[in-house]
Amino acid sequence: MSTATTTRVHDQGHLIALGALFTLSGAAALIYQVLWVRELGLLFGSTAQAAALTIAIFFAGIALGGWFFGRLSTRLQRPLRAFGLVEIGVAATALGHFLVADVYFRLYPTLYALVGGNPVLETALKALVAATILLPSAILMGGTLPLMGQHVIRARDSLGRMGSALYALNTAGGAMGALAAGFFLPMWLGFSGAYLLAVGFDLFVGLSAILIARRALPMVADPRPARAAIPARLWVIAFASGFATLAVEVIWTRAFAQVLQNSVYTYALVLTVFLLALSLGAALANALNRLSLRPETVLTGLLLASCAVIAVTPHLFHHLTGSLGYLGGRADFTGYVLEVGRVAVLTMLIPGTILGAVLPYLLRLMEGGGAPGAVLGRLIAVNTTGAIFGALAGGFVLLPLVGMWKGLWLMGAVYAALVLALWQPTDGWAARITRFASLAGAALLLAGQPGLESTRLNRGETLLAFREGPSAHVATVQRRDAKFIRVNNFYTLGGSGALVPERNQTMIPLLTHPAPREIFFLGMGTGISAGAGLFANPDRVTVCELLPDVVDFAKAWFQPYTNGLFTDPRVTIHREDGRQCLARSPASYDMIIADLFTPWRAGVGNVYTVEHYRLAASRLNEGGAYVQWMPLYQVSRREFEIIANTMAQAFPEVTLWRGDLYPERSILALVGRNDPALLDPATLARQWRVMTGEDAPDNVLADRALKFYAGNAASGLFADAPVNTDDHPLIEYLAPRTHRAVIAGTARWLNGPERDQLYADLLDALPPEDDPHLAQLSPAQRALPRAGAIYAQWRGLRTREDLRAGRVWQDFIALTSPHARNPDSPAGQVATGGMAFGDATN
Repeated sequence: MSTATTTRVHDQGHLIALGALFTLSGAAALIYQVLWVRELGLLFGSTAQAAALTIAIFFAGIALGGWFFGRLSTRLQRPLRAFGLVEIGVAATALGHFLVADVYFRLYPTLYALVGGNPVLETALKALVAATILLPSAILMGGTLPLMGQHVIRARDSLGRMGSALYALNTAGGAMGALAAGFFLPMWLGFSGAYLLAVGFDLFVGLSAILIARRALPMVADPRPARAAIPARLWVIAFASGFATLAVEVIWTRAFAQVLQNSVYTYALVLTVFLLALSLGAALANALNRLSLRPETVLTGLLLASCAVIAVTPHLFHHLTGSLGYLGGRADFTGYVLEVGRVAVLTMLIPGTILGAVLPYLLRLMEGGGAPGAVLGRLIAVNTTGAIFGALAGGFVLLPLVGMWKGLWLMGAVYAALVLALWQPTDGWAARITRFASLAGAALLLAGQPGLESTRLNRGETLLAFREGPSAHVATVQRRDAKFIRVNNFYTLGGSGALVPERNQTMIPLLTHPAPREIFFLGMGTGISAGAGLFANPDRVTVCELLPDVVDFAKAWFQPYTNGLFTDPRVTIHREDGRQCLARSPASYDMIIADLFTPWRAGVGNVYTVEHYRLAASRLNEGGAYVQWMPLYQVSRREFEIIANTMAQAFPEVTLWRGDLYPERSILALVGRNDPALLDPATLARQWRVMTGEDAPDNVLADRALKFYAGNAASGLFADAPVNTDDHPLIEYLAPRTHRAVIAGTARWLNGPERDQLYADLLDALPPEDDPHLAQLSPAQRALPRAGAIYAQWRGLRTREDLRAGRVWQDFIALTSPHARNPDSPAGQVATGGMAFGDATN
């Protein structure tokens, strides 16, 4: 083999090794980003504002790093060695998040008290903490592309080809990292383990780069002078393409939220497809660099193509989803992921590839405008700055003001308008006609309307109000005489048709407390449950609702059902993440009531972790209780046992209370206390009387209440279940799989027979006669919890026309006296003015 051939093979192997390292660096960066968004969501709350703040600060660090290290790279003889040191720096600074996050969480109540609850000061505080965690690592990450580019790109006229190749590899690594962080790593390693794996990746990349740099030739400056300064119009395009691309991503993500289960898996899949499209876009730019066409002509084609594909996206998405229908059909989890992937690829891959080609192709027009590292660094800085504004505009301007479909058309108009930035006085007639056509296209997109709906109604429904907010699509819908709130097309928060069960979510737990003066509601929905707290005549009611638009719609449409919630001076409503409401204030409560939450939705798992329960336990007054309502029609036995055992790790006593005696679709409360106490029948009767005004003997009211008691976790029935933690979020990752398994018919919710079996197992594991919580009850009263379970079973059997219903009814009769056979609940008494309500027939 000749010396020239040997050198060529060596150079090729050198580039392959560096390409592999740069791909791994991209994977680590996206693992960090996914985990940082979640970690800061735990610190700041799972709000749109908190997520936007995290992304903005992360991108700001990338931009600063690109600008700084781009300038520095031109003065380095061994930029590859500097790249290795920067990667090691990323690993080192990333480790600091463990310390900073822990310190901040401990100091949060003190810091919040210092800023006095001022929203501006609180945002500044959060920004300072986020910057402390993110900026050091992000700035160093921003330096990786210019440093690697300065080493690899030895000739300025290869900037377009080599720079786009590096961008493609790094973004492809990012797609792999996002997929791994969303689907596999948290379940395999926990979030801390996944984070440490990313740290290990960066250490490996850094040390490998330093070793390779020892054998690499030192940097020799290209002797040819820069041909000319890079035209300002190219920087305008770089900024605007970053703005439009991130705005489009935000809108695409919201569009997919209307048709998906919105779990951690679906969010990760959408992000992965978007990053894959950007990587393919960079590969396309690399191929276009090899054409002999005039670069301005190619860029004009990319900009016009970007405009066209974005303009088509709304109609394509409507077609692929059957006008915003729920994706997946009866498929199991694997089939569901494949179907979501198919629609994501068909919707985003081609448009995203074209959009993703614009930025790396700009490098072709920037050749000769300076050292490769400097050009790459400045390009990253300008484009990422545009991306910051685009992400903010997409979520907080375009969606609320014009909606997602018109927002996409406006971003298409931006790409069409960018063609004008390439105009030069010396251009010929063909170029002028092209630019006139692009101006006309932009005008049409600005003035026109896509003519598509952003929400889906079922037959017989009427849309009363609709808003595309920064956090979600929120609608008030009416079906016959009932109104309800719906979020993101398929998630119903509650409604006036469920007045009695929603009030019972508050009134049944309040029966157990002798004097509930301070009540906290984690989640508000329609406000019906929170408003029921005022029946107990408390001194203070605090409500935290994650979605601000839900608060507005509840106030506008549900005041007749909320018992003065929005006008009573004792009530304070915070538009904030409930977990953060508890964390930021040292206030304590007699009762904390957590609403029904769909377990498979991303972020919901945060309120089912042992850390959250311990936080809630620390906010209870003496004798206070934390109430976790569970929708049995949305959890399997496995998830229910995990949550019950997790709660038992935080509370010395956990009892269970039925929220209804319905035949199916029941709810069940886990009630945790720091101070185990005996259930007092006199308290049950007194609180029933206070909240309903019913004048009946104590034993009658207490007996009615006792049918809702379901059991005691002290039985050890759930003791073998794993514990759900912030680091190992089992519910967040298991529940979406169970959801699809139920739809496919291979698993079951705790509905009907499965619910009845749970009730029976609870009472068999610790019979009421031996339950220490029931020690003050008479023998006849101790039979009533079993009677309640049997009554619910009878209703289910009767509904299913099961012949066993008659025998079960006789069992119920044998356990109860006549006055205890009335299936009333406290909310039913209020709804019917003291008369028997329809629990038995609902």
